[in-house]
Amino acid sequence: MAALVRQETAAEVVFPRTGAEPRAEATEIARLYDDLDRVTERDNPRTARLLACGRTKLAQKLMEEAGEIALEAVRHRSRGVVRESADLIYQLVVLWRECGIIPDEVWAEMSRRADKLGIAEKLPKSPGRRAAAECGQ
Repeated sequence: MAALVRQETAAEVVFPRTGAEPRAEATEIARLYDDLDRVTERDNPRTARLLACGRTKLAQKLMEEAGEIALEAVRHRSRGVVRESADLIYQLVVLWRECGIIPDEVWAEMSRRADKLGIAEKLPKSPGRRAAAECGQ
């Protein structure tokens, strides 16, 4: 019986198939992005301070969160990975806003990669850079 139930992939939750309505989870990034325009020091002091920090500090915070996810993962702490992932996405969306990037631009790039490569993975490096990258450089 379980084999008859269609399982959605994570990509279908974020990027529904053509013609499908996006699920509520797919709107959270857009919602956060839009909410950043309404942040006030009184209602959202932490985010207000973050928005005032500038691009360099935002980039540093993004790197910190990525490192925290990695640490939670190597410690086999799945719940920690979930929490830190939410923090990373939050920091990423704040950085997008600072850079003038809207989430739809990122989704379009991912779609372009999926169309080109069959999956929205990182694009291959140029031939000269590929050897160095494969060696961890």
